Amino acid sequence: MESASNHPSQTPRLAAERPKSSASGVGSSVFSLGSVAWFHRLTIEQRVLAGFSLVFVGILIVSAISYHNTSILLTNRELDGRSHDLIQLLNNIDAAMSEAEDAHRRYLVTGEASYLEIYKKVVKQKPTFTTYLSDLIRESPEQQQRVGLLDRMMDRQLSAESKATTQFQEGGFRAVKKMAFEGAGKRELGVIHQVITEMDVHERQAVGRRVVESAAETRNTIVLLGIGALLQLVLLASVYYLIRHDITERRRVAGELQRRGELLEAANKELESFSYSVSHDLRAPLRHIDGYASLLRKSVEHSLNDKAARYLQTISDSAKQMGQLIDDLLVFSRMGRQEMLRTAVNLDQLIKSILSDLRLDLQGRAISWTIAALPEVQGDPAMLRQVFMNLIANAVKFTSTRSIATIEIGVKHPSSTEIVLFVRDNGVGFDMQYAPKLFGVFQRLHRADEFEGTGIGLANVRRIVHRHGGRTWAEGMPDKGATFYVLLPARRRD
Repeated sequence: MESASNHPSQTPRLAAERPKSSASGVGSSVFSLGSVAWFHRLTIEQRVLAGFSLVFVGILIVSAISYHNTSILLTNRELDGRSHDLIQLLNNIDAAMSEAEDAHRRYLVTGEASYLEIYKKVVKQKPTFTTYLSDLIRESPEQQQRVGLLDRMMDRQLSAESKATTQFQEGGFRAVKKMAFEGAGKRELGVIHQVITEMDVHERQAVGRRVVESAAETRNTIVLLGIGALLQLVLLASVYYLIRHDITERRRVAGELQRRGELLEAANKELESFSYSVSHDLRAPLRHIDGYASLLRKSVEHSLNDKAARYLQTISDSAKQMGQLIDDLLVFSRMGRQEMLRTAVNLDQLIKSILSDLRLDLQGRAISWTIAALPEVQGDPAMLRQVFMNLIANAVKFTSTRSIATIEIGVKHPSSTEIVLFVRDNGVGFDMQYAPKLFGVFQRLHRADEFEGTGIGLANVRRIVHRHGGRTWAEGMPDKGATFYVLLPARRRD
């Protein structure tokens, strides 16, 4: 009946335990997958650093455990030395007390005073024995109790022998006849032998336990050092593999970059050839179109109606516009390949020179200029001139609808290594949602009949500034003006 009642109670318990173990298995697998995913997200430098960190932590752990085990071995060695000293001292005490008892019995039988010398010697040594014993067993309460009993028994034996000596000297052999044959301190000496035997057994057992413990700690240390060395070897091998893999990968990437560089160089040569073709082969047909359109208009000028004359003018204007687009595109292409001259550029003088060149475009315009004191920058004077020529010319162009135009050229110093130059106007502005298009090739936010242009100028500005290690951006609002920013590295002070 008992077995029948026990089975049902065990079955639900086992059934309840299975989902728990499966859940823990799923949790451990998820943790391991998360660890692997985390490791794969690390860069090669982080993996190498993690490997060396594990090696360092492993060395610390092995060193700490080895130090602890070594400390135990040294402590046991010290305790073993004290145990051996204690055992030797106990043997000496046992022998001394037995010898004192034997010599004292001979004195009582023979009356020879020379036998008392051994007794007197033991009496003198007894305090030394006690002090030395107390020092050797100071960390063992159990042995301290035995030493207390041993000290009392030694005192009683020596006291009994002293009384027997006095009786012998006063009453002769008959007064101590029984003690002479049995021994004055026979009972106390028996207790002394027993106590010394117990202390000796206890100390030898302690030595045995420490020997076993020391042997176990030594084995553990050797095993730990072996495992630690194996783990360090595995980790170092892994780090070596990662470094070697990284070097191989870097060589592969370097080779790929070299191959792409060669392809890019070939593409640049093809681009130069294309540029030459554009500059020579395409311009001639455009000039022919424009020239023959003009000749046709002159030859049939009296017979053309207004509509036909407008068609011919559109052909001529389109040819000229196409020629200007080709020229701007060639300038944009050459700007990326042109060698840069690194020198100090005085922006104040640069702006004055640009305004002087724009004086014809400024005639008849009411413009309020605000120009801050501009610093020197490091860069290519011709390229930077083109940057600010484009920005200022755009500000002049897009404020043409204002009765009084306001143009500001200023500077900011966000840090000691960078300067920000800006050109702000109160012109037609632009919608910020189209700001990413501003610096693209052929990107225009206004119709050609509103404001002339080819859409290459700002693209050139961005390319030049990028080559100088800077960046460009713009802010604006429709009909509220615009501000164009140019960030450049500050000139280094030698």
